[in-house]
Amino acid sequence: MNTAVHNKLVSFIWSIADDCLRDVYVRGKYRDVILPMVVLRRLDALLEPTKKAVMEELAFQRDEAKFTEWDKNGLRQASGYVFYNISEWTLQRLQNTATNSQQILQGNFEDYLNGFSANVREIIEKFNLKSQVKHMTSKNVLLTVLDKFTSPYINLTPFEKTDPEGRKLPPLSNLGMGYVFEELIRKFNEENNEEAGEHFTPREVIDLMTHIVFDPVKNNLPPVITIYDPACGSGGMLTESQNFIKDPEGEIRAKSDVHLYGKEINDETYAICKSDMMIKGNNPENIRNGSTLSTDEFAGKNFNFMLSNPPYGKSWASEQKNIRDGKAIIDPRFQVKLKDYWGKEEEADATPRSSDGQLLFLMEMVNKMKPLSQSLSGSRIASVHNGSSLFTGDAGGGESNIRRYIIENDWLEAVIQLPNNLFYNTGITTYIWILSNNKAANRNGKVQLIDAGQLYRKLRKNLGAKNCEFSPEHIREIVKVYAEMQTIERKGEEGIAAQVFDNSDFGYCKVTIERPKRLKAQFTAERLAQLRFDKTLLEPMAWAYSAFGEEVYTALARHEKAILEWCEKQELNLNTKQAKTLVSAATWDKQLELLNAATKLMEAIGTDEYNDFNIFRKKVDAQLKEDKAKLSTSEKNAILNAVSWYDADAEKVIKGITKLSGEELEKLLTHLGCEESQLADYGYYATGKKGEYLEYETENDLRDFENVPLKESIYEYFLREVKPHVPEAWINLDATKIGYEISFNKYFYQHKPLRSLEEVSDDILMLEKESDGLISEILNLA
Repeated sequence: MNTAVHNKLVSFIWSIADDCLRDVYVRGKYRDVILPMVVLRRLDALLEPTKKAVMEELAFQRDEAKFTEWDKNGLRQASGYVFYNISEWTLQRLQNTATNSQQILQGNFEDYLNGFSANVREIIEKFNLKSQVKHMTSKNVLLTVLDKFTSPYINLTPFEKTDPEGRKLPPLSNLGMGYVFEELIRKFNEENNEEAGEHFTPREVIDLMTHIVFDPVKNNLPPVITIYDPACGSGGMLTESQNFIKDPEGEIRAKSDVHLYGKEINDETYAICKSDMMIKGNNPENIRNGSTLSTDEFAGKNFNFMLSNPPYGKSWASEQKNIRDGKAIIDPRFQVKLKDYWGKEEEADATPRSSDGQLLFLMEMVNKMKPLSQSLSGSRIASVHNGSSLFTGDAGGGESNIRRYIIENDWLEAVIQLPNNLFYNTGITTYIWILSNNKAANRNGKVQLIDAGQLYRKLRKNLGAKNCEFSPEHIREIVKVYAEMQTIERKGEEGIAAQVFDNSDFGYCKVTIERPKRLKAQFTAERLAQLRFDKTLLEPMAWAYSAFGEEVYTALARHEKAILEWCEKQELNLNTKQAKTLVSAATWDKQLELLNAATKLMEAIGTDEYNDFNIFRKKVDAQLKEDKAKLSTSEKNAILNAVSWYDADAEKVIKGITKLSGEELEKLLTHLGCEESQLADYGYYATGKKGEYLEYETENDLRDFENVPLKESIYEYFLREVKPHVPEAWINLDATKIGYEISFNKYFYQHKPLRSLEEVSDDILMLEKESDGLISEILNLA
């Protein structure tokens, strides 16, 4: 649309707030009136030409057909839209017949609102417009606001008009109305210092996304196209996608029927989007209100194209109960199967951290892709994310599993890095993910990374956090690089860079490297003393014993209150079960019995220090057997743990001896994928006897992890990077997890050499000279 006309309309509507609502609303609340009134005026303008036909249809149904309920289809046909109004009023008539009585005007206005079809009444309810009408009535500004919106000097209708001076007022198309409306939203959010990006994605970003999504298939679009946005906000992604395919003011790229679908959780934004669908002739029933993550509103439905800018860094903790039950995923959208390191398929966690649910929206779109069995063109997706979606999450974790699921299914075509400060509400780096389940042949098994972070032009004036934008030339350049799957090395600090990778380049194995436990052991009274206390209640029990001595065994109930009060003062935050255990005589008696049993062992075995824990443990076992002591395994281990400690010079602690038959040995070697001579590198140490192998206890504090690229042999990596430095380490292959991450810095980082010492020295000397001159000047002035 004409830029001058657009700016004039926005300025006029923007001025209504200051002219009419000042002192009636606080500045941050102007939008509560202006936005719904803009929607109402536009809907009213669309219905005005067919008002007579609607009233005639209403009269026919009431007087001749004697309908007890209105035939909604008949009323929709009469109005020419999917909505209608059966009241006698229009906004213009309300204004023309208004008197000085604000109460009468309010009554007539409410009759007018009640006359709308149910779909518009829902929008009015979401906007809370009736409350605003009452408030404006109480402040005597309702008529003033109505005068402004029906002013003959402004044209919010789709028809050409003339003002009272005879000047032509151009019509406002549905597309132009959408631009005006979105500009108002952006300005209100900026004015209120709100996060405009939650509702509004910069126009040039959407333009880039639509080109990337539609250009590869623009000559082969299906006759019926469905487009979906699971976080649709005010509907910008949807309507711009429709405009790209079938622009009412420009090129018509396809004669396809386009159907838009979306879901939005914010009531006001939902109302904006739904009214926009009505204004532009789309089916408003395809826009749903509520949480996309909590409820699968479009279950069983698939879409040709999906574009979205979901919220990032936003918690989904309140929605977890609808997605998972404990560790089990109960929503099929987020259930995936992945293979473990050995190739066995199993259910995998595909949910990110509860503090950031953006990848769940991507999984929702993946779930809604059209299978190639239903549509030869499949589905294409463009989704905006911040950097955390690319690399957060450990191997085997939710984020990594989502990336792995998408990449291993060969759906990821490209990731495009955008400039910082491109969005209105954030200066962080953002990325567009491009997915397709029907890749071109040259893209099979490949992912293209495009770094457009240095491709932008500065704005003359910042718009919130936004200080730059893509020019049309920039968009064409990015689309060309993508379409031709180019590889480009950036020259200098500006321009675009791109690389193409195999899918497996982003995968790695997180390998667990174990080291043996080495323990020394010695019975001493000091070490045994800690057995008097439960290790989970060590601090309060130790204080109670120091404070009350043996009375904790003979008169515990007398000190119960003092003990619990001390815990509160120390802010230990004990739960009910812990508090009950702490002041239970059974707890103290049980720990005392354990201490006495350990003391008896010390008396029998002595207080010599052992460098070989294996010998020490055998002596303890033998003594317990001799004493016929009835200690549980956990109690015996508690004693052993109390009197042993790690020492690098001690002997390795033997976990057990594994005896393998020839068949079992062959199975183990096949499972590990190694030769018998390599078994020690996997934790099996030959004793010298045929088929017999030692396994050592692992020292948890020394456990390490190595990320080994999928394309590299884990064993060769181990021999090269680990074994030379830690000869006694071994690989725990059964704990190996597969992860995926994408690091733009890794692939596009450009090293900048440090300045020479001479350059730095020259700068320092120059600064000193300048400062000396300044000081001299000051002193002379003095």
